[in-house]
Amino acid sequence: MNRIKTNQKKDNLFQRLLRDIKRNWLLYVMILPVVVWFLIFCYRPMYGVLMAFKDYKVKLGIMGSPWVGLEHFKRFVNIPSFKNLIRNTLTLSIYSLVAGFPIPIIFALLLNYLRQPRLKKTVQMVSYAPFFISTVVICGMIAIFTAQDTGIFNTIRGWFGLESVDFMAKPEWFADIYVWSGIWQGMGWSSIIYISALSGVDYELHEAAIVDGATKVQRIIHVDLPSIKSTIVMLLILQMGSLMGVGFEKVYLLQNPLNTEASSVISTYVYSVGMINSDYGYSTAVGLFNSIINIILLVTANAIVKKLSDESLF
Repeated sequence: MNRIKTNQKKDNLFQRLLRDIKRNWLLYVMILPVVVWFLIFCYRPMYGVLMAFKDYKVKLGIMGSPWVGLEHFKRFVNIPSFKNLIRNTLTLSIYSLVAGFPIPIIFALLLNYLRQPRLKKTVQMVSYAPFFISTVVICGMIAIFTAQDTGIFNTIRGWFGLESVDFMAKPEWFADIYVWSGIWQGMGWSSIIYISALSGVDYELHEAAIVDGATKVQRIIHVDLPSIKSTIVMLLILQMGSLMGVGFEKVYLLQNPLNTEASSVISTYVYSVGMINSDYGYSTAVGLFNSIINIILLVTANAIVKKLSDESLF
């Protein structure tokens, strides 16, 4: 009986899908190129994950290369720099999450209460602009600003009688430079979703709060934040799911022989062993290890948030 009911449900779902396709066929045609793109460039390459379990040789191909099982994963866990790679990756990721996640929310709330239209548009334009600057240019700007002799930060330190510092040569400064430059670059763009969510808040709630004598801070706490709670939760879960995914380009461009102690992360290690040393099977295993950790973090964060707030991604 249970099998019959399950089959009936599947038939009903399939029939509803067919009816929906017939009714909205134009929308499905419009989305078809996107689906095809994902299938070709995102899902088809997943076949290459098999290299993580093989001693991959280009001449032999993926299927012809000898199977080694979990040897690449054991090798990665046992390398001397394993703890340092994990520590640096988590440091940059958690630092970016803790410092960078609330700032776009605060920025969006402040913009929402800015009543001068021209000033509001100007602030938005200025805050969005850095997002469209390429990573290479951003890293070049960072190098110029932090230069020991002519950088603006050392110039300001000189005004107060402090010695100049070669920031990019000091491992202890790397995390701060990486995180806060990223916040400056992405703050305005990240706030767009929150600004859109705030625009949908019923203004009658604000009017009722004003009548009751609520201040702007109280309106933010009791009206705005509860109204955009689901948006905040969804974005928090997604960011938790990419906690181990520190971007390669920026770290690699800011890296130098003097700060590698703090700038060596999993993504740069994958590049060095995969592209430079041509150890494709091993680099694939390290990348897969990183992806599995991200999936575990995503599912865990979703489960915890679902229990605490009844909001979840799935």
